[in-house]
Amino acid sequence: MRALIVAATLLVAAPAFAQSAASSATLVDASRAPAARTIIDGANWRCEGTSCTANGGANQTATRACRRVVARFGAVSAFTYKGVALSAEELTACNA
Repeated sequence: MRALIVAATLLVAAPAFAQSAASSATLVDASRAPAARTIIDGANWRCEGTSCTANGGANQTATRACRRVVARFGAVSAFTYKGVALSAEELTACNA
């Protein structure tokens, strides 16, 4: 019985974990957002307007991931990669 309760709990909780985005970007120009899912260094990016989120991705620094996203989507006003948010100075360097 205990195993059944644990299994049921995991089934209910799993979708919530799967849907949480580990990375996010706020685009300056929504017209540069891709219409479909875009994979950059293993991260699956999806955008709605200026808001983009991603799960997964290569082991790299947040600043490098930001530069790769900016190269594909254009400038960003906010960026977080695997829970690491860039500072204003790091965003300026990323967008340069």
